[in-house]
Amino acid sequence: MGEIRQSYLIAATSAVSLLGAPAVAAAWDKPSALTEFSVAGLAGHLAHQLVRVRDVLGSDGTGHRPITLLEHYSRSPWVEAGLDHEINVGIRRGGEAAAADGPAALVERARELLGAQTAALPAEPAGRVVFVKASGWALTLDDFLLTRLVELVVHADDLAASVGIETPALPEQVIGPVVELLARLAVHRHGPTAVIRTLSRAERAPATISAF
Repeated sequence: MGEIRQSYLIAATSAVSLLGAPAVAAAWDKPSALTEFSVAGLAGHLAHQLVRVRDVLGSDGTGHRPITLLEHYSRSPWVEAGLDHEINVGIRRGGEAAAADGPAALVERARELLGAQTAALPAEPAGRVVFVKASGWALTLDDFLLTRLVELVVHADDLAASVGIETPALPEQVIGPVVELLARLAVHRHGPTAVIRTLSRAERAPATISAF
């Protein structure tokens, strides 16, 4: 099994464990660290990353040309959309809907998905192309899993911060690809000089080099 697939499963396992933390259930109805997201909605959004993987594994990418990750993020309207944009409102509503049955039900569904994906991913052929229906274009399976890896790592940190616990520690095998992709996206969005200055010259650093 490829390294990105292994990294995804490690991150997904960690995320499912975090979803089951007592602190998450205790803060379920409280506001999260993300503006306009409740803890429940954020937990639902985190768990939904496994649903997205299930959906693409059931897709047929035959006949579709996969685009690059930079093109994927450039095409995705949520990247630069404001909080009130319909796509971000829809994301928040989707998280709330996923969490509507409560923390125990959400964790149980996530565990079932994780078990199925742990069995399925090693058998997927190298270079498999998947059609991402929510986006309307195709990616390689490994590139799609890298996008979910970023979501899992970023939102696990959001959720942990929301409920006052330590962000789960993850190995370099997981963190390395996430940092690399975020850095590439930051350079694409802000230019190399802005990123270099932020990492090396605080006195000349721009206000932000956020990838999203």
